[in-house]
Amino acid sequence: KSAFINFINDKEWKSIEPVSSWFGPSSFLMSSMSALFKLSMWIRHGHGYLTENLGIPVWGSYAVFGLATLFLGMVLGLVSAALGADGAL
Repeated sequence: KSAFINFINDKEWKSIEPVSSWFGPSSFLMSSMSALFKLSMWIRHGHGYLTENLGIPVWGSYAVFGLATLFLGMVLGLVSAALGADGAL
């Protein structure tokens, strides 16, 4: 606590460079990182629900998430192919 008070009183904060706009809380990079952390927490809670509440074995939960990943990849690939087929890209 005293180090922080001295930091303010001695105006040591003036010698520190500001954070780059890339790393600011509202930047695209930090917003994307926040979304990834939220997704990872959702996956963690989903895994816990599948294994603890539904009694699915751990390998079964991994299989569910693996299949969901494959399915999502197929859907995104089909959407990408459909958009590319009509010359939109």
